[in-house]
Amino acid sequence: MTANPSPLATQDQAIQAWSWLADPATCISTNPTGPLAGLSFGVKDVLDVQGMPTCYGAHFPNALPAERDAACVALLRQAGAIALGKTVTAEFAYAAPGPTRNPLNLEHTPGGSSSGSAAAVAAGMVDFALGTQTGGSMMRPAAFTGILGFKPSFGAVHRSGLFLLCDSLDTIGYFSRDLSVLRRVATVLQGLPDSRVPTAPRIGVLDGKDLGPITPAALAALEQGCEHLEQQGAHLERLPADPQLKELLILQGQIMAYEMARSLLPVWQASPDALRPITVQAIKQGLELPAADYHAWQARRRQLQTEWQDRYGHFDALLTPAAPGPAPYGLDSTGSSILNRPWSLLGWPTLSLPAPGQNSPLPLGLQLIGQPHQDAALLDLASLICPA
Repeated sequence: MTANPSPLATQDQAIQAWSWLADPATCISTNPTGPLAGLSFGVKDVLDVQGMPTCYGAHFPNALPAERDAACVALLRQAGAIALGKTVTAEFAYAAPGPTRNPLNLEHTPGGSSSGSAAAVAAGMVDFALGTQTGGSMMRPAAFTGILGFKPSFGAVHRSGLFLLCDSLDTIGYFSRDLSVLRRVATVLQGLPDSRVPTAPRIGVLDGKDLGPITPAALAALEQGCEHLEQQGAHLERLPADPQLKELLILQGQIMAYEMARSLLPVWQASPDALRPITVQAIKQGLELPAADYHAWQARRRQLQTEWQDRYGHFDALLTPAAPGPAPYGLDSTGSSILNRPWSLLGWPTLSLPAPGQNSPLPLGLQLIGQPHQDAALLDLASLICPA
């Protein structure tokens, strides 16, 4: 943090969304007429920002400032957006949670691993924030804090300047409270075409109960979302449980465990005291997985990507709950990602958005899943639930 607490630092004392805040005097737009001019943003602390340290949610007290921006940060700054600082992440975007609290109820988690980014947006500290997702690290925090979270198709956003936990899974995405802001950010980072209002989209509905326990509240929110979409002219089809959904979930976990261990092994060897026990244990377990199994998992993944595109490609989107329930109590767990990980494995774009018509003190989210590389169409479809 800065030496003299700024108003933002003071606001953050209870929430702890930020790991590092820039001097307010340096937070000036470099392009006052750009498409994102005047918009403020936070950056998950696994992405580099020039002049700010990158600590990855770990204990690196002597980390030096980054020499250059991550590619996505550079594009945002060139478009006129203002980076206010680095947001808290679970350690190396994995499992060990940070200190961030949910702005809607400080006794509950904001989710993770992109906890600080979601909390900063939900608290109104920034207009948008960058996050990353390997399994469910954006969808869950967006759902738990009542905001929008967009994970683009795999590979849609340049990853230079990102610490890669899992090379074949990690995707950069963004949070906002405003769909129009989310779309503007996507246009800058992905070059998306102009938005259009979808006409009678076809949406397949999966309740996710075959993946694990889903709370009655989450299922009720899904029904409310379905009713709202039908009122907006969408054609919904209730889909039966797909046994391959569980296979996707398991496969994602196996690939993540293998890649994570090999990415973090050099960090552990160089700084054995910097990592928390849960991370060290995961590294040890992941290193025991054979390379032959990993290559077989990736081959099966490619088969499933083709099969799922053939089976569900006629839908404009799929719809599920974004999380099995509201944000869990306490900070020891960031909640379950079972409803998000299959789509991270497939590499399809996903969007978490607040379910309509809620009266709960803790929000519930819906997850829209788009067709691969049809990110613009997915954001267009979101306007039926959350008008810009």
